[in-house]
Amino acid sequence: MSRTASGTADITRRASDFLFGLDGLIALIAGALVVLAWDWRVTVLLALWLGAWLVNNGLSRLGGRWRMRLVPVIFGLTILALWEMTVTMFAVPSVILPGPLAIAARFASSLDVLWADFVQTFVKGALSGYAMGCGAAVLTAIAVDRSAFLQRGLLPVGNFVAALPVVGIAPILVMWFGFDWQSKAAVVVVMVFFPVLVNTVAGLQASDRMQRDLMATYSASYAQALFKLRLPAAMPFIFNGLKIATTLAMIGAIVAEFFGSPTQGMGFRISTEVGRLGLDMVWAEIAVAAIAGSAFYGVVAVIERRVTFWHPSQRR
Repeated sequence: MSRTASGTADITRRASDFLFGLDGLIALIAGALVVLAWDWRVTVLLALWLGAWLVNNGLSRLGGRWRMRLVPVIFGLTILALWEMTVTMFAVPSVILPGPLAIAARFASSLDVLWADFVQTFVKGALSGYAMGCGAAVLTAIAVDRSAFLQRGLLPVGNFVAALPVVGIAPILVMWFGFDWQSKAAVVVVMVFFPVLVNTVAGLQASDRMQRDLMATYSASYAQALFKLRLPAAMPFIFNGLKIATTLAMIGAIVAEFFGSPTQGMGFRISTEVGRLGLDMVWAEIAVAAIAGSAFYGVVAVIERRVTFWHPSQRR
């Protein structure tokens, strides 16, 4: 009976995938034919999207490691091509939306400025605040785990502070710590502290009761149980918090620079260039922030894979 139900479900799933895929293809073709009488430029864009969609759909069905890696590459290149073609064919003013080629040209001609802004915002502000905030969060989580008073008193306050908007606390911290990178690091500390704290506290409680009883049977001290059992078991939770904090660190450092900074930094450059209608430079700074944030997240993910290689989530 179960085998029959499983076979029926499999046939239904395959038929559904085929029909939905066929319907989507027919809808795209019909839409392109309808638009053909309206504007040929829209038809060209739809044809490019349809071609890329068919290629990616074929690669996904074929499977394979390298084919699957090509899928996001083709998708990204298609988005950039559609962006450039839309800006060019419809003559969109650069003050509204510059094309990828214009952004790339400005990127290449402003490498020294972009590097100085990257060092000011990411290295000095985001990275230092990330290290201080995450380190303090892990140490505080260990103290919270030892104290029932802190569990009842600190965590609710932490949830309240974590809900505060960054645009509200950033100008206050800039006034307290000055206009240099220290105030940006302080904003980052506030933003990353409580997500890492909550995840670490949850991770320290993730070990089984039987495992903790076994450590007590072996007369293990709290420190021995912490470093040999509870912290290793908490590592997946801790790294979840650390990965969330990578994006929060970049956001906090950039937003804090809107409220005061030296004459460099990603947030300072974005706010200045928006006032001068230099949208190509704004998009170049956005590209630097996206690349830095993605690379930062990737580094933390690689470290997680090395540290928690034993966890089921890391098995392939």
